[in-house]
Amino acid sequence: MEYLEHLNEPQREGVVNTEGPTMIIAGAGSGKTRVLTYRIAHLIREKGVDPFNILSLTFTNKAAKEMRDRIEKVVGAEAKNLYMGTFHSVFARILRSEAHHLGYPSSFTILDSDDTKSLIRTIVKELGLDDKIYKPNVVYSRISGAKNRLISWQSYLQNPNIKAEDESNMKPKMGVIYKTYCERCFKSGAMDFDDLLFNTNRLFKEHTDVLNRYQHQFQHVMVDEFQDTNYSQYLITKKLSAVKQNICVVGDDAQSIYAFRGADIQNILNFEKDYPDLKVIKLEQNYRSTKNIVEAANSVIEKNKAQLKKDVWTTNEEGELLTLIKAASDNEEGKLIAASIFEDKMQNKLRNMDFAILYRTNSQSRAIEEALRRNDIKYKIVGGLSFYSRKEIKDVLAYLRFTLNTNDETSFRRIINLPKRGIGPTSVDKIIVGSEEQNISLWEALNHSNQFVPGRAANQILDFTTMIKRFKIEVEKKDAYQAAMEIAKGSGLLRDLYADKSIEGISRYENVQELMNAVQDFVENSENEDKSLQAFLQEITLLTGVDNDKDDDPDKVTLMTIHMAKGLEFKNVIIAGMEEDLFPSQMMMNSRKDLEEERRLFYVAITRAETKLSLSYALSRYRFGRLKNCEPSRFIDDIDAKYIKMERRLQTKPVEFMPAKIGRQPAPVSNGAGYAKGLVQGMKKQQAQKSQLKEHVPSADFAPSDTSNLEAGMQVEHQKFGFGQVVEVDKTGANTKAKVNFANFGEKTLLLSFAKLKIHS
Repeated sequence: MEYLEHLNEPQREGVVNTEGPTMIIAGAGSGKTRVLTYRIAHLIREKGVDPFNILSLTFTNKAAKEMRDRIEKVVGAEAKNLYMGTFHSVFARILRSEAHHLGYPSSFTILDSDDTKSLIRTIVKELGLDDKIYKPNVVYSRISGAKNRLISWQSYLQNPNIKAEDESNMKPKMGVIYKTYCERCFKSGAMDFDDLLFNTNRLFKEHTDVLNRYQHQFQHVMVDEFQDTNYSQYLITKKLSAVKQNICVVGDDAQSIYAFRGADIQNILNFEKDYPDLKVIKLEQNYRSTKNIVEAANSVIEKNKAQLKKDVWTTNEEGELLTLIKAASDNEEGKLIAASIFEDKMQNKLRNMDFAILYRTNSQSRAIEEALRRNDIKYKIVGGLSFYSRKEIKDVLAYLRFTLNTNDETSFRRIINLPKRGIGPTSVDKIIVGSEEQNISLWEALNHSNQFVPGRAANQILDFTTMIKRFKIEVEKKDAYQAAMEIAKGSGLLRDLYADKSIEGISRYENVQELMNAVQDFVENSENEDKSLQAFLQEITLLTGVDNDKDDDPDKVTLMTIHMAKGLEFKNVIIAGMEEDLFPSQMMMNSRKDLEEERRLFYVAITRAETKLSLSYALSRYRFGRLKNCEPSRFIDDIDAKYIKMERRLQTKPVEFMPAKIGRQPAPVSNGAGYAKGLVQGMKKQQAQKSQLKEHVPSADFAPSDTSNLEAGMQVEHQKFGFGQVVEVDKTGANTKAKVNFANFGEKTLLLSFAKLKIHS
C-alpha cells in the first residue's frame, strides 16, 4: 500500500475507512481528489471490491477522467470498469438500458440548452403567447427549477401556490407551456439535461425492482463536490446507498456557490441528520497556497454563520501580501491589470498561463481584453461561445441526431430545409400538426407527407426521408467517423460550406472539418469501446464548459467568471471588479443566505491562487450603458488588513505600455535577469513620464454645445481631454467627424454625435 505513504493522517483515514456512511470535509487545496481516488483504488486492491460495484459521481468529465487515470496507475486496467462520471453521464448510461420502463426508446436524444430554448420558442409561438413575456430563457429556467425539485408538469398545474406565483409574475400560462414541452419531448423521444435526473428519480420510484437491482450492484457510492448537489441528485444517491449504507460524500460547504443552478447547501450541512452514525473526516491542511493567501481566505469565510467549522492551515511559505489595485475607471482597471501581468512576467520569468483574471460577470472582460491585446498579451476566455455552440457545428449535429432518432422534432426543424430544398415553415407546421391530429409519430407523418402538404413540397420531403433512410443504413454498418462523414457529405452541408469562399465561409468549413477530427479522435481512442455515432453524440452533449477547452497554444492568460474557476488553480490570480453591487452582486444582497453565498464565491476566488493574489476595483464603471460611480466591495473589508498591501494606485492618466517599442531595445545579453530588469525600469520610466499629464477638470459652466456648425480653428473643451483646437471637420460620411488637437492629449478624431464638446470661440 505504497500509495498511503504520501498521505497525511486525515487523508489516510479518508482512504482506509471504507465501511459505513462517511463525510469528508475537504478545505481548499487539501488534496481531496487524491483521497477520493486512493479510496477507490484501496477498495479494489485491498478490499477486493469489483469495480463494477463502485459508483463514483463527479461534476465534470475532466474530474472523472483525471480520477480514472490516477486509479488506473494503482490498480491497472480494472479502473475502466468503474461506474464513474458526471451525474448526467452516468445516469444517461443507465437510462439507455432502462428507458423502456418509462416509454422512451434506448436511442433517446439528449437536448442541450439551445435545443431546449428553440423548442420552447416554437411552443410559445404555437400557443399564441407573447414571446416578450414568455422569453425562452425565463421559461427554460422555470421548467428546469421545477424538474430539479422533482415537480412534474401534472403536479405543477395542480399546485395552487405555483399557480398564484405565475399569475403574480404575469405568466399564467407557464404550466401549459411546461405540459406541452414535456409532451413534445416525450413524443420526440428526447430528454433534456434535467430529465436525465428527473427520469432517473421516476425510474427508481415507479420501478422498485430496477432500484433494488442497482442498490445491490453499487455496493459503494461516492460523491465528489457534494455541496453542489441539488435535491434531485441528493435523492438519487440516498436511494442507491440505502441498502449497503456505504456512501462517502466529499465536499466543502465554504465552496457552495451554485444555488442559482439549484444546488442546496443544506445537503451537506444536514447530512449527519440522514446518517446518525456518520463518520466525519476533516482535511484542513492546504497544499496549494501561501500562508498569507490561506489566512486571508480564512478571515473572509469566518464571517459566514451557516458553515461547518474547520481550521484550514498550511506549512507553505508565508508569501507576498495581497495586492490591492485601485483605478479611476473600468478601462484604467484593465490597463493596470495588463501592466501588472507584464511586469510580473518580466521580473519573475513567468508565462501567460501562470495568470488568471477572475470576475463576477462576463461583461467585465471587455476592458481587460482590450488592455491585454494592446500589450500583446495572449489570452483565452473560458465560458465564451464554445466550439459545439457554433451554428455550422449544430447543423451537422442535428443531422446526426435526427438520423439516430427520427422523432426528434427539434433536430428535424433545424435540418429539413438545410441546405435549402424548398420546404418552408408552413409545410413543416402542417407535418407537425398532422402527426398530432393523426396520433402518429413524426417519422410516420414524414413518410406520408402527401397527406399533409401538397405537390412539390411533399416530393421534397419524401426525398429527404429517403436520404435519412440511407444514412440510417450507414450508421448501422460503420463507426462514428465514417457515418458522420457520410452524413455531412450526403446532406449537402459540406458542399455548401466549401462553396462559400468568404472568410466566414472558409472558417465555417474548417470548423466542420475540426468536428470530423473530433469524431476521428473519438473512434481512435482505445478507451472508447463503443465506437458508434450514438456514443460520440452522448459524449459531446455531456461535455462541460471547461471540458470543451481545446487550445493549440496553451500559453495564454485565462479569463473567466469565478463560477467557472471552481476546481482550478493558478500561480497568480487577479480578481477584478471588487465593487459594491458588482461583487457582491446587487441581486444577492436581499438576504443573509444570498450574501453568504456571494462571500463563499469570493472565498473560492481567493483560494484559486497559489503564490500571488491581487484584487482590483474601479471608482467608476459603465454598467448597462451608463457611467456609474462605484465604491469598494465590503468583501475587501472582510480580509484582515494585515494581509493586504496597496501597491498600484490611482493614475492621473491611464497608462499604456507599448511592448512593441520596448522590443526594439538592444538585444539581450546572456544575463537574462538583467535584461528583464532593464525592461521593467524602462516601463516604469515611461509610466512616470505619462503620469505627469494632468487629468482635466471640466469648467464650472460646462455644457455640450450644438456642433452642427463646428469649423476648423474653433476652440473647444472636452470633459476628459480638456481644451483643444479643431483641426478639420469631415462631413463626408454618415457621421460627422472632427479632428481636434488637445493640449495634453494630442490629436483625437471624434464623432460629433457622441463627443459632447463645449465651443469656447
